Amino acid sequence: MSLFGDGLDAAVQKAFTRPVPKSAGAQMRYLVKQLKGTKAVAQMLRISQRTVERYVKDQIKKPRPDLAARLEAEVKKRWQPQIRAQARQKAATTGGIVIDTRARIGYTAPIGATDEDRLRHLTVALPPQYAARLFDAQEQGASDQQLQQIAAEALKEVYFQDNGRRAGQLESVRFTGIEHLEFDL
Repeated sequence: MSLFGDGLDAAVQKAFTRPVPKSAGAQMRYLVKQLKGTKAVAQMLRISQRTVERYVKDQIKKPRPDLAARLEAEVKKRWQPQIRAQARQKAATTGGIVIDTRARIGYTAPIGATDEDRLRHLTVALPPQYAARLFDAQEQGASDQQLQQIAAEALKEVYFQDNGRRAGQLESVRFTGIEHLEFDL
């Protein structure tokens, strides 16, 4: 489970204009339409082709919990790609992204400064260039650690240094012990 990656996906999903299909049959029909066949859906979900056909015809209505989770994740991943792209583009060019986190945050600073990790609850609007970096890194398959590093750099610049107006000698910011993390566009 990727905390930062899932958080970015959830933020983009808030931009959806229509609800994601809820029933297993509707989700399966959507995937069959997207992948152009029951065989591809069966391979992706690791079930038999006949089982997919039964879901499509509503002969089976309630999937196992593990299959239900995979099914929902695959549908959300493919749902409204243009809306998803527009939301990412807007955040990366004009809107920026808001990060809301409760975590232990510390920093590296010169000798004599208090740099001990403290539990902080921050809600910070990050400028578009950081939204663009986060989304680009996510698309290129960056690990959660890399996304966390980009978010830490953004907090260093925007929150701690106030865009260069204070804490000029601050070297780096680190996240540890994340209790809550949410992104919003």
